[in-house]
Amino acid sequence: MRFIVNRFGFYVLAFLVAVTINFFLPRLMPGDPIQSFLGRLAQNGGQITPETIASLEALYGYSASTPLFEQFLSYLHSIFTGEWGTSMRFFQPVFDVLGRGMLWTLLLVGSYLIVSYTITTLLGIYVAWKRGTWADSIITVGSVVISSIPAVVMALLMYFVFASNLGWFPTGYAYNPSLNPAFSFEFIGSVVYHLMLPLTAIVLLGMGNVMGMRSNMINQLGEDFIIMGWAKGVKDKKVMLQYGARNAVLPMITTFAMSVGGIFAGSLIIEIIFNYPGLGQVMFQAMLARDYPLIQGYLLIMTIMVLGANFTADLLLFVLDPRLRSELS
Repeated sequence: MRFIVNRFGFYVLAFLVAVTINFFLPRLMPGDPIQSFLGRLAQNGGQITPETIASLEALYGYSASTPLFEQFLSYLHSIFTGEWGTSMRFFQPVFDVLGRGMLWTLLLVGSYLIVSYTITTLLGIYVAWKRGTWADSIITVGSVVISSIPAVVMALLMYFVFASNLGWFPTGYAYNPSLNPAFSFEFIGSVVYHLMLPLTAIVLLGMGNVMGMRSNMINQLGEDFIIMGWAKGVKDKKVMLQYGARNAVLPMITTFAMSVGGIFAGSLIIEIIFNYPGLGQVMFQAMLARDYPLIQGYLLIMTIMVLGANFTADLLLFVLDPRLRSELS
């Protein structure tokens, strides 16, 4: 229990540090978001008065004349009260804007985690068991080469080949715009069809995890309990899966948790290129419009997800690994 409390305290402290960075980072960007908004308003023929400026500053919680410390205190209060402000780009509450994109990003990232870590874990177990063979060479080298391709290059290549040129997949959206969202086979099939290409791109980018699982498995195969299993005549399949893989998969839980931030960063690029309506698209438009409330809301959600994933991984390791429990008892 002390381990859990200590880890929870660490993540609370990390959250507060991240929140502080989250507040100051967009404000270090050049330019004034209020003045940028007023410039667009003037181009569209809007009237700018002192009352207009004051209303905008009150609405968005930003004022160049207000000390940063006061803005920071107001920002902390808004986080814990759930009032994340109004988007300068969409003129809607930040929660509503992020909520629409969150659904599709969670679908993309969640599908990636299930598909990618299943494939890479099984391939890592297989090539470790078959190390030194042609299958080991082809799979390990291929996984390294594929995962080394930049996300932008991978996404653009797949988009132009399979969506733009061949027309096998749609060029954007999360489902057919002519369909009404409903729990039906037609709508679900459309969602899966639109998901396939961006999901394939991000899964290929995660193939480097094959090497991590391979290394863990090879280390386990040299342990005494593995050799004892062979000496007792235990079947190879049981030694591989129940003895070796069962222990080798534990470090992959930590790897998974540490890669959550990179997964969301990769999904941002994927969503922009494939015109997928997730948080990546929201963040891209927020950056173009210098939408401070939306940028801060996005970064805050990413912070919560990354810290939450790492805390969950710590709990899983504590539950699944008896060696850890014995060391901390």
